[in-house]
Amino acid sequence: MLENYPKRLERYKRLIEISRDLASTLELDSLLNRIIHAARDITEAEAASILLYDDTARELYFQAATNPDPMMRGMVIPMDSIAGWIVIHREPVRISDVRKDNRYFKNVAQTLSFQTKSLMGVPLITKEKVVGVLEVLNKADGDFTETDEDMLTVLGAQAAVAIENTRLFQQSDLIAEFVHELRTPLASLSTATYLLLRPEISREQAEQIISNIHQETIRLNALASSFLDLARLESGRVQFNKSSFPFQPLCQECKGVLGSKAEENHISIEINIPEDMPIVAGDRDKLKQVLMNLMSNAIKYNRANGRVTVNAGHKEKDWFFSVSDTGYGIPEDALPNLFQKFYRVKGLETKATGTGLGLSICKQIVQGHGGRIEVRSKVGEGTTFTVYIPR
Repeated sequence: MLENYPKRLERYKRLIEISRDLASTLELDSLLNRIIHAARDITEAEAASILLYDDTARELYFQAATNPDPMMRGMVIPMDSIAGWIVIHREPVRISDVRKDNRYFKNVAQTLSFQTKSLMGVPLITKEKVVGVLEVLNKADGDFTETDEDMLTVLGAQAAVAIENTRLFQQSDLIAEFVHELRTPLASLSTATYLLLRPEISREQAEQIISNIHQETIRLNALASSFLDLARLESGRVQFNKSSFPFQPLCQECKGVLGSKAEENHISIEINIPEDMPIVAGDRDKLKQVLMNLMSNAIKYNRANGRVTVNAGHKEKDWFFSVSDTGYGIPEDALPNLFQKFYRVKGLETKATGTGLGLSICKQIVQGHGGRIEVRSKVGEGTTFTVYIPR
C-alpha cells in the first residue's frame, strides 16, 4: 500500500533530526542506543538491533537491542545467518516470515524470549567497509515496505559513518592516554639501565636497580593487560557467558588469593553472606574480576591492622555485593572521577601502585551485566563500593 505523502514527509523530517542527533555523541554505547531506537521508530517496528562486524576476525557479533539481555552483548552470530548474508552480499533484506527462512538464527530469539516474525535488515557501510548490520523486527501493521527499506537504508548510511567516527575517536583517545601512561615506567627503565652500565655502581646498588627494573616490568605488563581488557570491553567485543552460581564460594576464592597480601599488612578480611542469599546469575569469571579488583584496592588503600568487609544481599529486582575498607577514604570532589581511565586520587598515589584502569574495567563489566556500581567514602574512615546486578 502506497504511504500517504504527509506521513512520508514526517518520517523524512524525523530522519533529518536523527542525523543531527547522531553527530552529537562520541560515546559508542550511547550512539548505538540512539540508532536502534530511531530505527524502530521510523519503520514502526516492535524492536531493533545492531550487530557489528569485525573485519579482521571476520566475525559478526551482537551489540545492542531495544529489548536487550545484557548477556547477549558480544555473542558471535554465524555468517550463514540472515545478518551474515547481509554483510557478505552488502544488500538489504526484507522477510515477511523468518520461520520460513533457513538462514534465521534462532539462538538470539531463544535467549531473549522474543518471538520474531518479520525482519528487515540493511548493511552499515562507510568508505566501502562494512561495519555491521542494522535490523528491525516485527512491523506493527502488515509487512515492511519499500519505503521502510529506503528509510532504514538512509539511517544505516548515517549510522555507519557515526559508528566509525566514534570508534576512531575512542581508539585515538585511549591510545593517547596509554602512551602517556607508558612514559613514566619507560623513563624509569631507561634511567635504571643507564645506571647499571656505570662502572662505579656497587653490587648492592646494582641489585636494588635490578629489583626496580623487575617491578616496573611487572607494572608495564599489568598496564598492557588492563589496557587490552578495557579496549575489548569498550568496543563490545567481549562476550558475557551467563551462568547461575552461589556467591559465597566466589568470595572465599577471592579471599584465598588475596589472603597473603592482606596478612602482610595485618589486614583482616570478613565475608558476610546471608544464609538466604539465592543463587545469582551472571558471568562468573568477570564478576570475580570485579570482586578481586575491589578487594585488592581495599587492601592496598587500607591502614595497617585494618579490615576489609564483603557483604551481599538481594532485593526484588537486584542482587548486590559491597566491599568496604577502614582505609584513608576518598575526598568528595574526587568521587565523580574514580571510574575515569588512569585516574588516581591525589594524595593516595604514593600509598600503592596500580594501572589506574581497574575501576574503569569494573564499571564496564558491571554495565555489561545491565547493572551499576556506586561508591561512598569519608576521609579518615574508609570507602565502600557497591555493585548492583539485575536478578
